[in-house]
Amino acid sequence: MKFIGIEKKEAGKFITRYDVKYETVDGKIKNYEMISRIPDIDSFEKLHGKKADAVVIIATDETGEKILIDREFRLAPGEWVYNFPAGLIDPGETPEESAVRELREETGLLLYEITDFINTSYSAVGFSNETNVCVVGKARGEFKESTSTVEEIEPGWYTKKEVLELLKTEKFAARTQAFCYNWARM
Repeated sequence: MKFIGIEKKEAGKFITRYDVKYETVDGKIKNYEMISRIPDIDSFEKLHGKKADAVVIIATDETGEKILIDREFRLAPGEWVYNFPAGLIDPGETPEESAVRELREETGLLLYEITDFINTSYSAVGFSNETNVCVVGKARGEFKESTSTVEEIEPGWYTKKEVLELLKTEKFAARTQAFCYNWARM
């Protein structure tokens, strides 16, 4: 594959849509539609973000016997989806600071211990170059309503048995589904 060029199509508040023109190995010119958190991509090099756009929080309770999963209404699929708490990293914030803030905003819980950090991965590699990092830890406290009026979030603690049942009947974000499957089978 040979990169030919990139054209900004539409800029929104949080994402920008681009058309990426490229040549396939058999000499055909193709157009790839994508979105990005980066508002000013004008070269192949700028497709690759230097730091994560967002943070994903993988948290258990203090005993490690329950995992925290949000049930949230997502507009793109138009339905409720199970997902880990997550959000954009604000300018000047570290992923760890963002994780603490996002968890507090979405659930009311305190991320009191960070036990691991999973390096950058792509959120939706099929149509976006958005990246995230996972902050793994332990949370405690009482659930509170999300501080965001633009998100509908219902946080919950789930045992391994409960997670295995949810995986049979409910829709999940892919990364949450994969992690929860492995966690519940351990």
